[in-house]
Amino acid sequence: QVQLVESGGGLVQAGGSLRLSCAASGITFSAYAMGWFRQAPGKDREFVAHIGWGAEITLYEDSVKGRFTIFRDNAKNTVSLQMSSLKPEDTAVYYCAAHIGTNPYSPQDYKYWGQGTQVTVSS
Repeated sequence: QVQLVESGGGLVQAGGSLRLSCAASGITFSAYAMGWFRQAPGKDREFVAHIGWGAEITLYEDSVKGRFTIFRDNAKNTVSLQMSSLKPEDTAVYYCAAHIGTNPYSPQDYKYWGQGTQVTVSS
């Protein structure tokens, strides 16, 4: 049984930082590239960041470049998202997912999803 469990969300003031973590089980974690997506109320799920299976590549959505960092620990089966200089527009439920397709930016190319963790940034 595959499980991805996100943690680390919460309420933070604008300009603050949070670190999200995603713990994977039931899959050969090191064989998967991983991604973070987010979904705000009334909006589609959008790409945030992607990391290759060996961390050889990282990709970011333009609005988070320079503020967010994705990293992974294959020994611990975790992928994390360090978020800094948070803005109210970063408010969303954040999801991690395992990449199975060819397009790292499309949620349709991810197979396993966590339940999400809420991030709320107050102004």
